[in-house]
Amino acid sequence: MDESLSDQLDQLKEEGRSAPQRTPPITIGVAGGSGAGKTTVVQVILDQIGRKHIASVQHDAYYHDLGDLPPEQRVHINFDHPDSLDTDLFVEHIKQLKNYQSIELPVYDFSTYTRTDQVVVVPPHRVILIEGILIFADPRVRELIDVRIFVDTPDDIRFIRRLQRDTRERGRTMESVVHQWIETVRPMYLNFVEPSKRHAHVIIPEGGYNEVAMEMLIARIQRYREYET
Repeated sequence: MDESLSDQLDQLKEEGRSAPQRTPPITIGVAGGSGAGKTTVVQVILDQIGRKHIASVQHDAYYHDLGDLPPEQRVHINFDHPDSLDTDLFVEHIKQLKNYQSIELPVYDFSTYTRTDQVVVVPPHRVILIEGILIFADPRVRELIDVRIFVDTPDDIRFIRRLQRDTRERGRTMESVVHQWIETVRPMYLNFVEPSKRHAHVIIPEGGYNEVAMEMLIARIQRYREYET
């Protein structure tokens, strides 16, 4: 190898070693059963810390597109089972955000069970906030989360919230929501979500309405954001 080229390569390597390293983002995961109040916790964090400082990603944006199935078959899919989600893409996107790279968040249409042609560009930030019922059930996701929060809410309250949300926001009938709760939501909660609670660092009863817990969490995030390497 030419001596001058060798010297240049050595210099570049040395500069790479001495270059200041960017502080890794902190990744916060909020899990819990359907209707537990995860979104309320997320909204409190976004409001208190500031949306412009957080990359927020929802696991349920990654449901598989069922456009290849007849509409009458789509309603029979178990949406509370891990296989219903494209977690491979979800993990890839979280890794990109942790490397300070933007992602294209899918937009899912829950009334047709299909992924739309639209995406939401999520830029990287020092704080990554992810939410989903199954994010602690998958070890690939767990290992990417620095602070794991489980929102613990009684079953009856969760059911009422689910019923209100799905009928108002997702165009569902009351009968279909009740049937889904009995057939898949509750069984999958017992099989996957409840057992994943043991992986949580913090368990918050009452979710975002637990002011003491939320104040402690917000203070922790703010301390991290103020830390400079």
